[in-house]
Amino acid sequence: MNEEKLEKKKLLRSLKFPGGFVVLLWLIKLVEIGLEQDFSTGGIYPLETRGLLGILVGPLLHGDLGHLAANSVPLIILGTGIFYFYAPISYRVFFFIYLTSGMMLWFGGRAGYHIGASGLVYGFAAFLFLSGILRKHVRLMAISLLVVFLYGGLVWGLLPVDPNVSWEGHLFGGIAGVAVAFLYKDRGPQRKKYDWEIEEEMEEMDMDYYDWLIHDHFRDKKRKRGKDEPES
Repeated sequence: MNEEKLEKKKLLRSLKFPGGFVVLLWLIKLVEIGLEQDFSTGGIYPLETRGLLGILVGPLLHGDLGHLAANSVPLIILGTGIFYFYAPISYRVFFFIYLTSGMMLWFGGRAGYHIGASGLVYGFAAFLFLSGILRKHVRLMAISLLVVFLYGGLVWGLLPVDPNVSWEGHLFGGIAGVAVAFLYKDRGPQRKKYDWEIEEEMEEMDMDYYDWLIHDHFRDKKRKRGKDEPES
């Protein structure tokens, strides 16, 4: 199997979970419309026991088709980016952002039901942007720049401009994305180290070992000298 086919297979595999998640969102919305019901009371209601379930359910619910459509495309693009470039930690990143952003929103949001997957969009974007920079990985840093180019306008969603928009959900989603980028910065893909960097690390290790030997030698010598001294 040539490299092109392998990349295509990897891309399709990376698309599977984010795509399936978005399909689930649409199925829930279609069921809501078909039953002529309003599922919004299943959202997160801050500091109320009735709103705790919303931590799990809230991101699955949307006010209308326009709201859902606006979230669907970035969820697929950013989600696929995470599963493609950060495959070893992709599920951990997804569920960390999902649950952590929801819990923070329950503690810090305004009174009222908060619904929608916008917090996930902000979390995914924040993770992809910051993670590439933290890793100093050229390819991943290119993804960071692409995220800024495509979704730099998301920053306006962090401002409390529209009372009907949960800017807190956006904010806490972004915070969760930043947190998980730092949490897993040493896990998953890492940039290739050059020979001179490896040599410097080896030299530092050798110096540390040498310093330890000297310190240990003088410590033992001091102890021995103390034992040889007569007691008063």
